[in-house]
Amino acid sequence: MNYKYQRVHLMGIGGAGMSALAKLLHARGLEVTGCDLQEPHYDLSGIPCLPGHSEQHITDIKPDALILSSAVHHDNQEVICAQSLSIPIISRAQALSSLFNESSGIGIAGAHGKTTTSSMTGLIFLRAGMNPTIYVGANVPDIGSNAVSGTGEHFIAELDESDGTFELFHPEIAIITNADWDHVDHYPTRASVIEAFTRYADGRKQGGTLILCAEDEGASQVYERCSKSRGKILRYGWGKSHDWGAYDVESTHGGGISCTVSHNGQELGRLSLSVSGEHNIMNALAAIASADVCGIDFTTSSSILKDFHGSERRMQIKGITHSNILVMDDYAHHPSEIAATLKAVRSIYPERRLVVVYQPHRFSRTAKFAPDIAGALGRADKSFVLPVYSAGESALPHSSSEEVVKFGEGKIESASFDEVGELLKECVKPGDILLTMGAGDVYKLGENFVNENQTL
Repeated sequence: MNYKYQRVHLMGIGGAGMSALAKLLHARGLEVTGCDLQEPHYDLSGIPCLPGHSEQHITDIKPDALILSSAVHHDNQEVICAQSLSIPIISRAQALSSLFNESSGIGIAGAHGKTTTSSMTGLIFLRAGMNPTIYVGANVPDIGSNAVSGTGEHFIAELDESDGTFELFHPEIAIITNADWDHVDHYPTRASVIEAFTRYADGRKQGGTLILCAEDEGASQVYERCSKSRGKILRYGWGKSHDWGAYDVESTHGGGISCTVSHNGQELGRLSLSVSGEHNIMNALAAIASADVCGIDFTTSSSILKDFHGSERRMQIKGITHSNILVMDDYAHHPSEIAATLKAVRSIYPERRLVVVYQPHRFSRTAKFAPDIAGALGRADKSFVLPVYSAGESALPHSSSEEVVKFGEGKIESASFDEVGELLKECVKPGDILLTMGAGDVYKLGENFVNENQTL
């Protein structure tokens, strides 16, 4: 980018990543427009969003560059029109990395946990007076948006590994929350995931810091392979043996978790979080470690994180019905994420019955991980599996929701969107938890359930 384009048009502007990018470009003085097939879910701060895709968007706006969401294909007629007029076509990652790489970037990558870790890191730097630029793939209520354009030197960004484009980013501080095997449409083997994360780690600026989770097998493999001469490497995990450690963990009934934190084996004090789950302690350690590198001490970071209330669609409470049914929603769609979320919910409400409605995301992921998804869902008392949210993929052998049910040992059954509402009326009892999960639009079912059952 380098500001050589003054008028930019974003296709798919309504999504999390594209809306955040649009706001950052707009804040830098560019003339920004966009279009989307659906009504934008995110606030665009007055940036025009045209409905659908059309060649006329290009001929009317005449942008200097067209920026594409990864969901938009090059055979789209609007894209073809731009190409015919010799308008440069740029991916979201190319546009974002051009801004990020000019700054003192803090890049947060990982198959799971990167949204929450980015949100925590952004909140610490914001409230510590560092005036950062922040880019997150979800709305963060404590920040008030999914993007903040600051005047400070730090650019905190959630980086997407799904298509390998996170390798375009060259951070001063590179965080790897985990290097789990996901996005099997892009990474054919577990080894290819490790190779990509290693390249990302070694792509940080010379003298930069790498921060990895010592509890993750994939991140540990990256640690063994990455260049030790590139800069400082910090690891975080359970106990006192790591650069940053957590121990003496206590879950709070009704929500929240706390632990004692150590740095280089020295006890620093207690960390108390309003969000729940042991995985969020790990996310917090990564954020605290990056803040410490930049001169923000533990006392400041921990006091700020105490007031962190999570990101949208991360164990989000949607409402409580008149019969005391607690309705929650979570973005989890990979087996590891499902297991971590259900474990966290169980730790908060051990006495409550748990009913899950899960929407599988992508045929490729479902085909590869169906037994593991079923095993993770087994932590619930009852689960309903909806049809697969394809995200543009074609169906594959053994990729249907019924494939997950097959491994469910009777605790899981398939249901359509039309059927599941009535099934929930029969299944969910007073005092239960109803948890919707998945990367698609499954969250709407929970919202409908709350609206139909009169919230407290």
